Amino acid sequence: MAVRYIDDGTVESAPEGTSAADALAFGKSGPQRIALSLYPTPDEADIQELTVAWDLHPVLVEDLVHARQRPKLERYGEVLLLVVRSALYLDETEEVELSEFHILVRKGAVAVLCQDHRWIDGTDGEGFVESIRNGRLRKDQLLLKDPELLRLGAEAVLYRILDEIVDGYVPVLHGLGIDKEQIERQVFSGDAAVTERIYRLSQEVIDMQHATASLLEVVQSLDDGFKKYPVPDELETYLQDVTDHLTRAHSQAVEYRDALSQILNVNSTLVAQRQNEDMKKISGWAAILFAPTLIAAIYGMNFDNMPELHWSFGYPVAVCLMLGFAAALYGVFKWRKWF
Repeated sequence: MAVRYIDDGTVESAPEGTSAADALAFGKSGPQRIALSLYPTPDEADIQELTVAWDLHPVLVEDLVHARQRPKLERYGEVLLLVVRSALYLDETEEVELSEFHILVRKGAVAVLCQDHRWIDGTDGEGFVESIRNGRLRKDQLLLKDPELLRLGAEAVLYRILDEIVDGYVPVLHGLGIDKEQIERQVFSGDAAVTERIYRLSQEVIDMQHATASLLEVVQSLDDGFKKYPVPDELETYLQDVTDHLTRAHSQAVEYRDALSQILNVNSTLVAQRQNEDMKKISGWAAILFAPTLIAAIYGMNFDNMPELHWSFGYPVAVCLMLGFAAALYGVFKWRKWF
């Protein structure tokens, strides 16, 4: 566990060995104090310690232990639970990697459990905490970089986490958009492997759509809750900004899903069209070969009394007849653009 103490917007490291109870006690010791506890690789012992310190409801504890929860927002007394998912796009495999986070918020304290042992940007959980302790965090990893915002209370830390998650959706959608454009060009090039790629990318877009839609419900419920509880108006404005960005991300995911569905239909039409052209060619050549085959088959019968059987010009006439029929059929099919 990594703990950061926030006192009137100023961030400082908690003493080594700070427990969940110590962090909560710090948050309760002053109106402008907040304790942020980050669990990069939470296990049952961590959850048990947090349960005792925060006096968590048994149902909430069960959710923390089992994880794999749908994105949601629930309130248990003075403790607010948010289950959210961040997204990371792996361009090499064209996959969207979702990471689940459980965020607990109460007055003066915030606890973040990385259930998939990864941070929002995909960094390994233990490596991220080590970077916190060594002071080597990148600029884009600094959640607690705005003192004015942090003075608005524990909900401000929650806003920063949600804002970071929503900002992470942008590069994911950008990567999906690039792959969609590549697929469009691949479809019209006649690549037979494009159908599988469309299906796989459609599944990733659906996962992204579900992630944005679920988080949108959570943020809207959070906004409704802010109206019932004493939350600074400025913080509601910040949350509205997150909602706007998230709405655009969700709309874009829906557009990509519709576009891929249309691309799949176009690809199916083009495949059927190409198959029809192939069948025309096969049928045309079969007809061309049928005429000489028929003549050869008739004159290949073992009968004594057949017209022109003993005629000296019978063979060249039969061959010319075969070639004439074949050439005539070829000309007709060529004129009909079957070849």
